[in-house]
Amino acid sequence: MPLLVMKFGGTSVADLERIRNAAGKVQREVERGYDVIVIVSAMSGKTNELVGWVEQTSPLFDAREYDAVVSSGENVTAGLMALTLQEMGVPARSWQGWQVPINTTDAHSAARFVDIPRDNIDRKFAEGFKVAVIAGFQGIGPDGRITTLGRGGSDTTAVAFAAAFGAERCDIYTDVDGIYTTDPRITNKARKLEKIAFEEMLELASLGAKVLQTRSVELAMRYKVRLRVLSSFEETDENSGTLVCDEDEIMESKVVNGVAYSREEAKITLVTVEDRPGISAAIFAPLAEAGVNVDMIVQNISEKDYEDHPGSVTDMTFSVPINQVERARKVMEEARTAGHIAYEELIADTEVAKVSVVGIGMRSATGVAARMFRALADENINIKVIATSEIKISVLIERKYMELAVQALHDAFGLEAA
Repeated sequence: MPLLVMKFGGTSVADLERIRNAAGKVQREVERGYDVIVIVSAMSGKTNELVGWVEQTSPLFDAREYDAVVSSGENVTAGLMALTLQEMGVPARSWQGWQVPINTTDAHSAARFVDIPRDNIDRKFAEGFKVAVIAGFQGIGPDGRITTLGRGGSDTTAVAFAAAFGAERCDIYTDVDGIYTTDPRITNKARKLEKIAFEEMLELASLGAKVLQTRSVELAMRYKVRLRVLSSFEETDENSGTLVCDEDEIMESKVVNGVAYSREEAKITLVTVEDRPGISAAIFAPLAEAGVNVDMIVQNISEKDYEDHPGSVTDMTFSVPINQVERARKVMEEARTAGHIAYEELIADTEVAKVSVVGIGMRSATGVAARMFRALADENINIKVIATSEIKISVLIERKYMELAVQALHDAFGLEAA
């Protein structure tokens, strides 16, 4: 029997009516001849509520009890989904993570998959059940305690089950009808993509596109799990949504396939850092240990020199999430006090945004950077930092120009045309 994985996010199961709507989509796939594994999130807003209760009860909480509490939202949804399917005449059973079991590492609230044994669920399918409803976002650690996978972990759960069970496809149902060339709220020229390569989707997810969780795309790319993103709130068929697939399935890709952005960026510059071997490690190792997520890095010739050592200093600029600026500042001050690094001043600019163009076609095309920079220059948008990879170019600009930049780049690369 062919098998399909279907994942429903929080907005798709926000209340009983929406659960019935989602169950109807599952029922249609069963009628088409599939066995179905359904992965569900907690009802919209429920996880935030549970996290709030934990923090109010115990500000310095035990991570194991935190996972026990916040994973409960998915358990409720799974049970309600199974009951709804049963009422529709579809043989269904719900499963919590420990019942499968979904074996994970013991890193509470940030666990990673170890393995997903198939025996228990395969046995139920053999007995005549058509749907296994799995509580997403959770598993069981080596100590037998409940673990959670981090926010957005239900996407990763869905991909992991699709890989473990050799599913024909993994359908991610959400509140949008696919993946667009950019955010339709910024430009009405944004176009829904029929297909997008794993690598492109991974870059877009990591650069700020919130349709899919980054870890889920990484997992899908590793195990070649075909993903389809589609809307829970529209009638769908086999051609609906956007397929995330291997590059080989795409006949010919445009040079640039999407424009991504992130508002929540900050730029930090360490002025007159010693220019010596090992200085980069002395700066970025303690930042990594403190959990500061450094992205773009640029080293410049400093305008200032130490009086006795002309030419021996540099300016080091890097970007971090805006909510990590104070943590980064504290780490750098501690490193300077301890004598590990020396710098004259730390300057934080919290009024920047990151805008990126992404496309696997960049590998074989020239002039992409020139076209991007010209489009921004024509709008008088100054570039502060540039970073590139094989299939993306990212820039930091003033945040007030972010939407203008996205619109200009979308037009410059003709993304409104199929």
